[in-house]
Parts: sequence; C-alpha cells; structure tokens
Amino acid sequence: MKQKKENTAWRFFAAVLSLIMLLGLFTGCGGPSRATKQTEQTTFGVDVARYQATINWQSLAQSGIDFAMVRLGYRGSSDGVIKEDSNARYNLQEGSKAGIKLGAYFFSTATSEEEAVEEAQWVAALISQYPITYPVAYDCEGFRETDSRQYGMSAEARTDIALAFLKTMEKLGYEGMFYASKNELETQWETERIAKHYKIWVAQYPEEPYPATPQSSYTGTHHMWQYTKEGMAEGISQNVDLNVAYFGYDGIEPAKDQTPPEEVGPDVEAMMHFTETDEQVTAKVETNLRSIPSQDTDSQVLYTLQNGEVAQRVAVSDSGWSKLLFNGETYYAVTSYLTTDLDYDPDAAPVSEDGGSIQTQFAEVNQQVTAKDVVNLRSLPSVEREDVQILGQLENGDVATCIGISENGWSKLIYNGQTCYAVTSYLTEAGGSTGASQPEDGEIRTQFEEVNERVTAKVEVNLRSLPSVDNPDCVVVATIKNGDVVTRTGINRDLGWSRVDYNGQTLYCISSYLTEAE
Repeated sequence: MKQKKENTAWRFFAAVLSLIMLLGLFTGCGGPSRATKQTEQTTFGVDVARYQATINWQSLAQSGIDFAMVRLGYRGSSDGVIKEDSNARYNLQEGSKAGIKLGAYFFSTATSEEEAVEEAQWVAALISQYPITYPVAYDCEGFRETDSRQYGMSAEARTDIALAFLKTMEKLGYEGMFYASKNELETQWETERIAKHYKIWVAQYPEEPYPATPQSSYTGTHHMWQYTKEGMAEGISQNVDLNVAYFGYDGIEPAKDQTPPEEVGPDVEAMMHFTETDEQVTAKVETNLRSIPSQDTDSQVLYTLQNGEVAQRVAVSDSGWSKLLFNGETYYAVTSYLTTDLDYDPDAAPVSEDGGSIQTQFAEVNQQVTAKDVVNLRSLPSVEREDVQILGQLENGDVATCIGISENGWSKLIYNGQTCYAVTSYLTEAGGSTGASQPEDGEIRTQFEEVNERVTAKVEVNLRSLPSVDNPDCVVVATIKNGDVVTRTGINRDLGWSRVDYNGQTLYCISSYLTEAE
C-alpha cells in the first residue's frame, strides 16, 4: 500500500512538472531564466558524494573552494531504479549554508529518452528548494560492461538519451552540462552534437595535476576540467575530485521553490557496509551507545548499556560496529562488547593473571612486532572502558613481544617488562612487511573470514597476487576503479586485507579502499 501511495504521488508530481514545462513558467521562451550572470572568471571546485562521508562545509568554504558539484543520485546499473545519494540533501543544505556555489550531477543508466526525462524531472524535484548556481551535469559511465543496462547501445542512441536529459533540465530552468572522460568524449559519444548546446565537463588525470599541468590535452570544446580524483581539501577526510571551471557567476542563484527544505543530518553510515540483522543483544559488561559509529571527537556517548539491559541489533558492519534500537532510539556500539547471550554472566568471565576481569580471549603466539607507524599501549584491550590507561606508545622500530592475538582485533604484548594491549591492525612483524608474510611454498598464510558480497573501489585500488604490499613475489595484477564491481569472498579484519574474485582469478586488495557496490 505504501509503495502504491508513493507511485501515485510521483505520477502526480511528474504531471505537475510536465504542465510547468508546457506553460514555460520556469523558462520563458528559450533557455533557463537566471537571476545571476555568468562571468569569465576561472573558478575552482570539488565534486562530492556519499564517498566523501560527512564534510565540514565551513572549513571547505574557508579553504577558498568556489563551487561544489553534488551527486544527487543514480539509476541502478542492473535494476534500473532511481536512488538518492544518501548525503545529497545534507551536502546541498550545508554547502548553501557555507556560501559555496552549488552545482549538481546525476549518474544515469537510462536506456530510453523517456527514462532520461524521468531522471531530469526527479533531479528537478530534489533540487528545487536549494540554490543551484552551477550547471546540472549528466554523468553516464560503465556502459561497456557486459552487465550494464546500456551494454551494446550505440553512441547515437546514448547521445539522444543524454540530450533528452539536458533538454528537460533546461526546460525546468537549470543549465545543463555533460560529463565524460577524455577518451570517451573522443570515442564513445557524438560529442559535437552535445557541445553545440551544452557545456562539456572533461575528466582527465595527468601525472602532474593542475597547476603543474596547466590544461587538459582534450582538444574539444570544454568548460570544466576534473584534473584529479585523488585531491585533498580542507573539511574532507577522504580523497576528492578537484575541478577547474573556465567560468563563474556573479552571485548565488536563488532556489526555484522558496519554501525552506526540511533540515537533514548526514548519513553517518556513508563509508560503512552494514548487514541487516534482527536479534537481541546485551552488553558483556557495559558499552557506550553512541550517536555515530565512531569514537572520534564528533561522536557523542548518549547512554551506557549495562549487562542485562536488552537492545535490538538491526545491523552489523564489517568495521566492528553494531546498529542498535534501544528505548525507541537508534544508537551504535562496538560489536565486540555485545553478546546475544542474554544470560551472559560477566562474573564468570576468564580472569587474567593480575586478577582483573579481562574477557577478551587470546590465542597464544610468540612473535616480535613493531608499530606500522605508532600505536597506543593500553592497560586493557579496550578503547572505551574508563579504567583503561594508556601506558605508553610503540613507534615503528620499537620492538615488543606479542604473546596473544584475539578474534576481535587486539594483541597482548610484553614491552619493557610490562603486559599491555594494542590494536592488532596497527602492528606488523618486526623487521618484516606491513602486509601478510607468505611462506616460501606460495601458500597464502593469511586467514580470511568467508563472505560473499559485491564491492567496488572507493576511488581506485590495486588487485594483487598476494595480500602484501612489500613481498617481492607479490605483483599487481589489475586495478579497479569506482564503479568496477568484484565479489569479495574473504576478509581479514586484523590485517586489513580482502580476498576478491576478478575475471576468474583470486586476488587480494586493501579493505579500506573498498566500499559496497551499488
């Protein structure tokens, strides 16, 4: 019934938009009617999506960024369903508050002009209450993949579809722009047909990005250049695409609809992969329930769950967090501090040598380790318990003896005659590599938890023959980029490696460079 109501509402809105288009209320007689004027000023911007997680837009504005192109959503590459980027409204909201001029883009897999018009109408509905000054871009990639809805479509047909989107955006009062890589502009599109009427946004990444390389080598007409996908910007913790535009505007364009949009918060799960569950849990002893799945300073402890208090776990992430419902509110807690055994008795937990109640179970080992960079040495295997003391730090080159490793990511160490604990993923074999060491017989020693999930690169990641970056026998077999989908068959959370299937091969890559495929 809910879906039927949503479909009815959408059809009503589409009819209203069509009527507006016919009456020309947005556009007058020709192109979009604007309150601002274009200038010949060169401007600098970013393009952002949920992959940039929660952006500090005030810091970004203070860094001198002129504009941001915000991903609004995408049409699924296999199911054809239009989906909203989970941080689209938050980015539009906070970007406009910070005074950054906004543009937008939509990732299309439309297979007909009718679908392209539907996409443009959906975009116009989403952005109508926000000040969109820069163009709205049509982005279409991955059509040469065999599992793409657009596989086998001719350049002429795809160009017709792109023009249908851009023409509709223009009729709805927004300036259109077309995005593609240099190679695809030259070989996969009837680019001249598009460039006659709309701005071109070219992606090309030279070895030395702008300004060391002053301009793209693309010789066709273009108005914006995405010159790196590995940029850094104040207020953005992840890599971000950086752009130079050979135009600007003399002000900020007002929203088409002056009704204030509903205030929204960020998608705190944007960079995480949560798997849905439905089970009751309690704390093994106690655990903090947090506002976001993080222990950084922006995470608030909202409640401390005690052993015996029951919460409903609705999802669990690969990175060790649980999403809980408790007293009607949503919280996040560290998974290793929870149990599904509602009768769990903390007093029956194993007792450590010093009489303390350390519940973490350690498998005995005996190896020399050092920090990959630097790691805190703690009195207990916890980052949350108030009675945990940081006893010191282990830096790269300092050697400790690891006498135990736990399944939940902790190592038990002897350092300077003292027993202490450190996060395993921050450690590496002393004198060895930061990846998994492999035996001479070629057998993969690294232990992987079996999974079966579709993943893609956050930006780009190398697929290797071994789970190592230093082993001389390890070779880079392939590189996948965001949008290239592989199947992850195993994950080692302690060492940070994933095992993937790629073109019939079993390969390995660093887990932190992967994200759930859409």
